[in-house]
Amino acid sequence: MSAHADSGTVLDRILEARRLEVDHRKRVLPEAALRYGVNAARPLRDFRAALTRDSLNIIAELKPASPSKGILRDPFHPVELAQSLEAAGAAVLSVLTEGEFFRGSLKNLRDARHAVKVPVFRKDFIFDPWQVWETRANDADSFLLIVAALHDELLRDLIALGREIGMEPLVEVHTAAELDRALAAGAHIIGVNNRDLKTLGLRVETSFELIERIPDTCIVVSESGLRTHDDLLRLRAAGFDAFLIGESLMLSPDPAAALGAFLGRTALPD
Repeated sequence: MSAHADSGTVLDRILEARRLEVDHRKRVLPEAALRYGVNAARPLRDFRAALTRDSLNIIAELKPASPSKGILRDPFHPVELAQSLEAAGAAVLSVLTEGEFFRGSLKNLRDARHAVKVPVFRKDFIFDPWQVWETRANDADSFLLIVAALHDELLRDLIALGREIGMEPLVEVHTAAELDRALAAGAHIIGVNNRDLKTLGLRVETSFELIERIPDTCIVVSESGLRTHDDLLRLRAAGFDAFLIGESLMLSPDPAAALGAFLGRTALPD
């Protein structure tokens, strides 16, 4: 079973491109080789613990480009960014690895992960067990699953596989129906994406609308569209454990200072 059939949305176009690339990569690098790579991977870091500290836990995203904004940062230096964002207080780093629409790469993930001590999360469009093995073989500590891109059986299987090899995935939703599906699949870490991946529309209110429906036993992350320290304080008061911030950091002339401003430690840089 694979991702949903095409309906012409932005998400569908990305998924179609990823399916073609993954099919090619699977022929070049069989799953058996990836499993061997997992055996040689570096020890996992505690993703769950990093998201549940008694603080404003920010997942700082390393993202060269996006479909909605185009190029965000050029030149893009993942090691420098990773080290500066860790020093500025990031709880976790998220690294985009999709190449065509976001200009990311697994090399960026490996380089960033090897340069820091915080957990590193793979942000991509994952719909095949092969990609989960690939994620761990490249030293990531967790990975993204997008409910809108997956059928229920596949969602359950990918969550289970992640746990089998030590990674608890972040399961992303945008609507109440997607949240119900994520909970039914047994997700423990829920990401509420304020951006609709099918239209790229953005509403931070989505987080506030869905938080009351999420059990206290889940770790909850608000994603996309966060602009200020006050945004984080409001969301934390509403029940969110962590916050994923990407474009605001990548568009800043000083991403570390921008992260400090989100944490309430510095003024927002000009």
